Amino acid sequence: MSAALSLPLIAHPATPGGAIDDLRVQVVRDGAGWLLRYTLTGKLARLRIPATAARPAATDGLWRHSCFECFVGGAHGTAYREFNFSPSGDWAAYAFRAERVRDSAAATLPAPRIACTHDDRTLTLDAWLPTAALPATDIETLLGLTAVIETSDGSLSYWALHHPAPQPDFHHRAGWTARLPAFR
Repeated sequence: MSAALSLPLIAHPATPGGAIDDLRVQVVRDGAGWLLRYTLTGKLARLRIPATAARPAATDGLWRHSCFECFVGGAHGTAYREFNFSPSGDWAAYAFRAERVRDSAAATLPAPRIACTHDDRTLTLDAWLPTAALPATDIETLLGLTAVIETSDGSLSYWALHHPAPQPDFHHRAGWTARLPAFR
């Protein structure tokens, strides 16, 4: 079974992203996994885009700079996964048993495959997540599609499908408004 979504992200009102004209995510899902395509258009010269890493690796703290993120959980229960993808090719993958509570018993998640290209106006980051990286879900899968974008002066803007709180909070499930039917 294959499913696809294409959704726009919006800047949190407290962190407007003036250099960005549009930021959207396309999710294509099939039996082998998910392809997440983040497309950012705007004045890329005004953004800090990490250089390609010589050896991309699992890296904590990617959210402190420009990175693209995906939160995945079931409609019922509190467990979820968080994935961070840097334009450098570095990534992070976390399993949580409840909001912001890491699951210390979870197995190490497989690495995504990341490809990033850009010109003066458009940055496209593709992240492939194999099915083994994704949580088993119940009736439907909830997605929080997000991004942190850093400008050349070091300020950050926070982008998501929906911002349910006065401060940016990507772990807040009320912001996970994309839904897909369960697939396991």
